[in-house]
Amino acid sequence: MSTRTEIGSLGEFGLIRHLTKQIELKNESSIKGVGDDAAVLSYPEKQILVTTDLLLEGIHFDLTYVPLKHLGYKSAVVNFSDVYAMNGQPKQITVSLGISKRFSVEDLDEFYSGLKLACEIYGVDMVGGDTSASLTGLTISITCIGEGDKEKITYRSGAKDTDIVCVSGDLGAAFMGLQLLEREKRLFKDEKEFTPDFGGKEYLLERQLKPEARKDVIEALANAGIQPTSMIDVSDGLSSELLHLSRESNVGFRIYEERIPIDFQTASMAEQFNMNLITAAMNGGEDYELLFTVPLAQHDAVSQLKGIKVIGRVTRPDLGNYLVGRDGGEVELQAQGWNSLS
Repeated sequence: MSTRTEIGSLGEFGLIRHLTKQIELKNESSIKGVGDDAAVLSYPEKQILVTTDLLLEGIHFDLTYVPLKHLGYKSAVVNFSDVYAMNGQPKQITVSLGISKRFSVEDLDEFYSGLKLACEIYGVDMVGGDTSASLTGLTISITCIGEGDKEKITYRSGAKDTDIVCVSGDLGAAFMGLQLLEREKRLFKDEKEFTPDFGGKEYLLERQLKPEARKDVIEALANAGIQPTSMIDVSDGLSSELLHLSRESNVGFRIYEERIPIDFQTASMAEQFNMNLITAAMNGGEDYELLFTVPLAQHDAVSQLKGIKVIGRVTRPDLGNYLVGRDGGEVELQAQGWNSLS
Protein backbone atom coordinates (compact mmCIF):
# COMPACT_ATOMS: atom_id res chain seq x y z
CA MET A 1 0.00 0.00 0.00
CA SER A 2 1.39 3.42 -0.91
CA THR A 3 2.26 5.72 1.96
CA ARG A 4 0.35 8.94 2.52
CA THR A 5 2.07 11.83 4.25
CA GLU A 6 -0.31 14.52 5.49
CA ILE A 7 0.72 18.00 4.39
CA GLY A 8 0.19 19.33 7.92
CA SER A 9 2.95 17.04 9.21
CA LEU A 10 5.54 19.09 7.31
CA GLY A 11 4.16 22.60 7.86
CA GLU A 12 4.25 25.28 5.14
CA PHE A 13 8.00 25.91 5.10
CA GLY A 14 8.81 22.24 5.48
CA LEU A 15 6.54 21.50 2.51
CA ILE A 16 8.21 24.16 0.34
CA ARG A 17 11.65 22.82 1.31
CA HIS A 18 10.50 19.28 0.50
CA LEU A 19 9.06 20.21 -2.90
CA THR A 20 11.94 22.43 -3.99
CA LYS A 21 14.94 20.46 -2.72
CA GLN A 22 17.52 19.49 -5.35
CA ILE A 23 16.55 22.32 -7.68
CA GLU A 24 19.70 23.46 -9.48
CA LEU A 25 19.75 26.80 -11.29
CA LYS A 26 20.76 26.58 -14.95
CA ASN A 27 20.41 30.11 -16.36
CA GLU A 28 22.99 32.88 -15.94
CA SER A 29 20.12 35.29 -15.28
CA SER A 30 19.12 33.29 -12.16
CA ILE A 31 21.31 34.68 -9.38
CA LYS A 32 19.31 33.41 -6.38
CA GLY A 33 16.35 31.03 -6.44
CA VAL A 34 14.25 29.34 -3.76
CA GLY A 35 15.28 29.82 -0.12
CA ASP A 36 15.41 33.58 0.44
CA ASP A 37 12.77 36.31 0.78
CA ALA A 38 12.87 36.92 -2.96
CA ALA A 39 14.57 35.51 -6.03
CA VAL A 40 17.35 37.59 -7.57
CA LEU A 41 17.54 37.82 -11.37
CA SER A 42 19.91 39.72 -13.64
CA TYR A 43 19.18 40.60 -17.28
CA PRO A 44 21.83 42.96 -18.66
CA GLU A 45 21.01 44.27 -22.16
CA LYS A 46 17.72 42.33 -22.41
CA GLN A 47 14.06 43.21 -22.13
CA ILE A 48 12.15 41.25 -19.53
CA LEU A 49 8.94 39.35 -20.33
CA VAL A 50 6.54 38.43 -17.52
CA THR A 51 3.37 36.34 -17.79
CA THR A 52 1.05 34.82 -15.18
CA ASP A 53 -1.55 32.03 -15.35
CA LEU A 54 -4.14 31.10 -12.75
CA LEU A 55 -5.57 27.56 -12.96
CA LEU A 56 -8.54 26.52 -10.83
CA GLU A 57 -9.76 22.98 -10.22
CA GLY A 58 -13.20 22.50 -11.75
CA ILE A 59 -12.74 25.43 -14.13
CA HIS A 60 -9.44 24.76 -15.93
CA PHE A 61 -8.82 21.11 -15.10
CA ASP A 62 -10.65 18.03 -13.83
CA LEU A 63 -8.67 15.65 -11.63
CA THR A 64 -11.06 12.80 -12.50
CA TYR A 65 -8.94 12.26 -15.60
CA VAL A 66 -5.94 14.61 -15.38
CA PRO A 67 -2.94 12.93 -13.70
CA LEU A 68 -1.13 15.32 -11.32
CA LYS A 69 2.21 14.83 -13.10
CA HIS A 70 0.62 15.85 -16.42
CA LEU A 71 -1.03 18.81 -14.71
CA GLY A 72 2.32 20.01 -13.37
CA TYR A 73 3.89 19.70 -16.81
CA LYS A 74 1.03 21.48 -18.57
CA SER A 75 0.86 24.27 -15.96
CA ALA A 76 4.48 25.16 -16.72
CA VAL A 77 4.33 24.69 -20.49
CA VAL A 78 1.32 26.99 -21.04
CA ASN A 79 3.33 29.80 -19.42
CA PHE A 80 6.42 29.06 -21.52
CA SER A 81 4.16 29.26 -24.58
CA ASP A 82 3.18 32.86 -23.74
CA VAL A 83 6.84 33.88 -23.66
CA TYR A 84 7.60 32.13 -26.96
CA ALA A 85 4.57 33.95 -28.41
CA MET A 86 6.48 37.20 -27.76
CA ASN A 87 9.49 35.72 -29.63
CA GLY A 88 11.29 35.48 -26.30
CA GLN A 89 12.90 32.76 -24.18
CA PRO A 90 11.40 31.64 -20.83
CA LYS A 91 14.04 31.56 -18.09
CA GLN A 92 12.40 31.37 -14.64
CA ILE A 93 9.08 30.43 -13.04
CA THR A 94 7.52 30.90 -9.63
CA VAL A 95 4.85 28.43 -8.54
CA SER A 96 2.12 29.14 -5.98
CA LEU A 97 -0.40 26.52 -4.84
CA GLY A 98 -3.63 26.57 -2.86
CA ILE A 99 -4.05 23.03 -1.51
CA SER A 100 -6.99 21.36 0.22
CA LYS A 101 -6.66 18.60 2.83
CA ARG A 102 -7.52 15.84 0.39
CA PHE A 103 -4.04 16.13 -1.16
CA SER A 104 -1.06 14.38 0.38
CA VAL A 105 2.64 15.24 0.16
CA GLU A 106 2.97 12.36 -2.34
CA ASP A 107 0.29 13.98 -4.56
CA LEU A 108 2.26 17.23 -4.59
CA ASP A 109 5.46 15.31 -5.35
CA GLU A 110 3.69 14.00 -8.47
CA PHE A 111 2.63 17.52 -9.48
CA TYR A 112 6.15 18.86 -8.91
CA SER A 113 7.71 15.99 -10.88
CA GLY A 114 5.77 17.24 -13.92
CA LEU A 115 6.79 20.85 -13.26
CA LYS A 116 10.44 19.88 -12.89
CA LEU A 117 10.36 17.78 -16.07
CA ALA A 118 8.98 20.74 -18.06
CA CYS A 119 11.64 23.03 -16.58
CA GLU A 120 14.35 20.51 -17.47
CA ILE A 121 13.19 20.07 -21.07
CA TYR A 122 12.76 23.80 -21.73
CA GLY A 123 15.78 25.00 -19.71
CA VAL A 124 13.80 27.05 -17.19
CA ASP A 125 14.65 27.61 -13.50
CA MET A 126 12.09 27.32 -10.70
CA VAL A 127 13.04 30.24 -8.42
CA GLY A 128 10.22 30.63 -5.91
CA GLY A 129 6.55 30.50 -5.04
CA ASP A 130 4.18 29.99 -2.15
CA THR A 131 1.74 27.44 -0.72
CA SER A 132 -1.46 28.03 1.20
CA ALA A 133 -4.43 26.06 2.49
CA SER A 134 -7.47 26.10 0.20
CA LEU A 135 -11.10 25.27 0.91
CA THR A 136 -12.04 24.86 -2.74
CA GLY A 137 -9.70 22.24 -4.19
CA LEU A 138 -6.45 22.87 -6.02
CA THR A 139 -5.44 26.36 -7.18
CA ILE A 140 -2.29 26.85 -9.25
CA SER A 141 -0.71 30.21 -10.01
CA ILE A 142 2.45 30.30 -12.11
CA THR A 143 4.44 33.34 -13.14
CA CYS A 144 7.01 32.94 -15.90
CA ILE A 145 9.83 35.39 -16.54
CA GLY A 146 11.65 35.45 -19.84
CA GLU A 147 14.00 37.56 -21.91
CA GLY A 148 14.04 38.94 -25.40
CA ASP A 149 16.18 41.13 -27.65
CA LYS A 150 14.65 44.58 -27.95
CA GLU A 151 14.47 44.42 -31.75
CA LYS A 152 13.14 40.83 -31.85
CA ILE A 153 10.28 40.89 -29.32
CA THR A 154 7.06 40.41 -31.28
CA TYR A 155 3.80 42.04 -30.21
CA ARG A 156 0.21 41.47 -31.29
CA SER A 157 0.18 44.93 -32.80
CA GLY A 158 2.60 44.68 -35.74
CA ALA A 159 0.58 42.94 -38.50
CA LYS A 160 0.34 44.95 -41.75
CA ASP A 161 -1.98 44.85 -44.74
CA THR A 162 -0.61 42.29 -47.31
CA ASP A 163 1.28 40.26 -44.65
CA ILE A 164 0.64 36.52 -44.75
CA VAL A 165 -0.81 34.51 -41.85
CA CYS A 166 0.96 31.37 -40.65
CA VAL A 167 0.29 28.75 -38.00
CA SER A 168 2.44 25.94 -36.61
CA GLY A 169 1.40 22.31 -36.15
CA ASP A 170 -2.27 21.38 -36.36
CA LEU A 171 -5.46 22.63 -34.72
CA GLY A 172 -8.44 21.14 -32.88
CA ALA A 173 -6.67 18.06 -31.48
CA ALA A 174 -6.58 19.27 -27.85
CA PHE A 175 -10.29 20.10 -28.00
CA MET A 176 -11.08 16.65 -29.38
CA GLY A 177 -8.93 15.09 -26.64
CA LEU A 178 -11.04 16.97 -24.09
CA GLN A 179 -14.30 15.76 -25.70
CA LEU A 180 -13.00 12.19 -25.55
CA LEU A 181 -12.01 12.48 -21.86
CA GLU A 182 -15.36 14.05 -20.97
CA ARG A 183 -17.23 11.29 -22.79
CA GLU A 184 -15.33 8.54 -20.98
CA LYS A 185 -15.90 10.35 -17.67
CA ARG A 186 -19.67 10.32 -18.27
CA LEU A 187 -19.57 6.58 -19.09
CA PHE A 188 -17.39 5.91 -16.04
CA LYS A 189 -20.01 7.53 -13.80
CA ASP A 190 -22.66 5.06 -14.96
CA GLU A 191 -20.61 1.87 -14.84
CA LYS A 192 -18.70 0.30 -11.96
CA GLU A 193 -16.63 -2.03 -14.16
CA PHE A 194 -15.33 0.46 -16.67
CA THR A 195 -12.22 0.56 -18.85
CA PRO A 196 -11.87 3.72 -20.94
CA ASP A 197 -11.41 3.19 -24.67
CA PHE A 198 -8.53 5.36 -25.88
CA GLY A 199 -7.07 3.02 -28.55
CA GLY A 200 -5.86 4.94 -31.60
CA LYS A 201 -6.59 8.27 -29.89
CA GLU A 202 -3.24 8.70 -28.12
CA TYR A 203 -2.33 11.84 -30.07
CA LEU A 204 -5.54 13.61 -29.04
CA LEU A 205 -5.02 12.73 -25.37
CA GLU A 206 -1.41 13.89 -25.46
CA ARG A 207 -2.42 17.21 -27.01
CA GLN A 208 -4.92 17.78 -24.19
CA LEU A 209 -3.02 16.35 -21.21
CA LYS A 210 0.62 17.05 -22.15
CA PRO A 211 0.85 19.91 -24.65
CA GLU A 212 4.22 21.29 -25.76
CA ALA A 213 5.26 24.91 -26.24
CA ARG A 214 6.70 25.67 -29.69
CA LYS A 215 10.27 26.56 -28.77
CA ASP A 216 11.31 24.76 -31.97
CA VAL A 217 9.28 27.18 -34.12
CA ILE A 218 10.92 30.22 -32.50
CA GLU A 219 14.34 28.67 -33.18
CA ALA A 220 13.43 27.78 -36.78
CA LEU A 221 12.24 31.35 -37.49
CA ALA A 222 15.43 32.80 -36.00
CA ASN A 223 17.64 30.41 -38.00
CA ALA A 224 15.79 31.33 -41.21
CA GLY A 225 16.17 35.05 -40.44
CA ILE A 226 12.38 35.51 -40.35
CA GLN A 227 11.07 38.19 -38.01
CA PRO A 228 7.28 37.86 -37.49
CA THR A 229 5.37 41.15 -37.59
CA SER A 230 2.84 39.91 -34.98
CA MET A 231 2.37 36.72 -33.00
CA ILE A 232 0.11 35.03 -30.43
CA ASP A 233 -0.24 31.49 -29.10
CA VAL A 234 -3.42 29.54 -29.81
CA SER A 235 -4.77 28.99 -26.30
CA ASP A 236 -8.41 30.12 -26.71
CA GLY A 237 -9.03 29.03 -30.32
CA LEU A 238 -7.84 30.29 -33.71
CA SER A 239 -10.84 32.62 -34.24
CA SER A 240 -10.34 34.34 -30.87
CA GLU A 241 -6.60 34.77 -31.47
CA LEU A 242 -7.13 36.22 -34.97
CA LEU A 243 -9.59 38.72 -33.52
CA HIS A 244 -7.01 39.71 -30.86
CA LEU A 245 -4.43 40.35 -33.61
CA SER A 246 -7.04 42.19 -35.70
CA ARG A 247 -7.90 44.53 -32.83
CA GLU A 248 -4.32 45.16 -31.69
CA SER A 249 -2.88 45.61 -35.21
CA ASN A 250 -5.95 47.35 -36.66
CA VAL A 251 -6.14 45.00 -39.67
CA GLY A 252 -8.53 42.46 -41.20
CA PHE A 253 -7.95 38.79 -42.02
CA ARG A 254 -8.88 36.34 -44.76
CA ILE A 255 -8.29 32.74 -43.61
CA TYR A 256 -8.78 29.86 -46.07
CA GLU A 257 -10.64 26.81 -44.80
CA GLU A 258 -8.75 24.32 -46.98
CA ARG A 259 -5.44 25.51 -45.55
CA ILE A 260 -6.21 24.97 -41.87
CA PRO A 261 -3.96 22.12 -40.67
CA ILE A 262 -5.93 19.28 -39.06
CA ASP A 263 -4.64 15.90 -37.94
CA PHE A 264 -6.35 12.71 -39.12
CA GLN A 265 -7.26 11.63 -35.55
CA THR A 266 -8.95 15.01 -35.00
CA ALA A 267 -11.00 14.60 -38.18
CA SER A 268 -12.12 11.05 -37.37
CA MET A 269 -13.02 12.01 -33.78
CA ALA A 270 -15.10 14.98 -35.01
CA GLU A 271 -16.95 12.57 -37.29
CA GLN A 272 -17.61 10.19 -34.36
CA PHE A 273 -18.95 13.06 -32.27
CA ASN A 274 -20.93 14.43 -35.21
CA MET A 275 -19.18 17.78 -34.81
CA ASN A 276 -18.25 20.32 -37.44
CA LEU A 277 -14.52 19.82 -37.92
CA ILE A 278 -13.72 23.41 -38.93
CA THR A 279 -15.66 24.76 -35.94
CA ALA A 280 -13.57 22.52 -33.66
CA ALA A 281 -10.33 23.65 -35.30
CA MET A 282 -11.28 27.36 -35.25
CA ASN A 283 -12.71 27.49 -31.73
CA GLY A 284 -11.34 24.53 -29.77
CA GLY A 285 -8.36 26.14 -28.06
CA GLU A 286 -5.54 24.72 -25.94
CA ASP A 287 -3.46 23.80 -28.99
CA TYR A 288 -0.61 26.12 -27.89
CA GLU A 289 0.49 26.45 -31.49
CA LEU A 290 1.93 29.77 -32.69
CA LEU A 291 -0.13 32.00 -34.96
CA PHE A 292 1.94 34.72 -36.61
CA THR A 293 2.17 37.09 -39.54
CA VAL A 294 5.17 37.74 -41.78
CA PRO A 295 5.74 40.13 -44.70
CA LEU A 296 4.61 38.81 -48.11
CA ALA A 297 8.23 38.91 -49.32
CA GLN A 298 9.03 36.08 -46.88
CA HIS A 299 6.33 33.77 -48.25
CA ASP A 300 8.76 31.34 -49.86
CA ALA A 301 11.14 31.27 -46.89
CA VAL A 302 8.40 30.61 -44.34
CA SER A 303 6.68 28.01 -46.58
CA GLN A 304 9.85 25.92 -46.51
CA LEU A 305 9.85 25.62 -42.71
CA LYS A 306 8.74 22.19 -41.49
CA GLY A 307 5.38 22.16 -39.74
CA ILE A 308 4.44 25.75 -40.65
CA LYS A 309 1.38 26.38 -42.79
CA VAL A 310 0.39 29.60 -44.57
CA ILE A 311 -3.35 29.86 -43.89
CA GLY A 312 -4.34 33.31 -45.07
CA ARG A 313 -3.52 36.96 -45.50
CA VAL A 314 -3.82 40.26 -43.70
CA THR A 315 -6.14 42.90 -45.22
CA ARG A 316 -7.32 46.43 -44.49
CA PRO A 317 -9.39 46.70 -41.28
CA ASP A 318 -12.53 47.80 -43.14
CA LEU A 319 -12.59 44.44 -44.97
CA GLY A 320 -13.26 42.61 -41.67
CA ASN A 321 -12.27 39.12 -40.55
CA TYR A 322 -13.54 36.20 -42.60
CA LEU A 323 -13.09 32.48 -43.09
CA VAL A 324 -13.20 31.69 -46.82
CA GLY A 325 -14.86 28.30 -47.40
CA ARG A 326 -13.87 25.70 -50.01
CA ASP A 327 -16.74 26.97 -52.17
CA GLY A 328 -15.49 30.58 -51.97
CA GLY A 329 -18.26 31.64 -49.55
CA GLU A 330 -17.18 33.81 -46.62
CA VAL A 331 -18.18 33.48 -42.96
CA GLU A 332 -17.37 36.26 -40.50
CA LEU A 333 -15.03 35.13 -37.71
CA GLN A 334 -16.62 35.00 -34.25
CA ALA A 335 -14.80 34.55 -30.93
CA GLN A 336 -16.42 31.31 -29.77
CA GLY A 337 -13.38 29.91 -28.02
CA TRP A 338 -12.76 29.17 -24.36
CA ASN A 339 -13.96 31.80 -21.89
CA SER A 340 -13.77 30.77 -18.23
CA LEU A 341 -15.94 33.74 -17.17
CA SER A 342 -18.93 32.89 -19.36
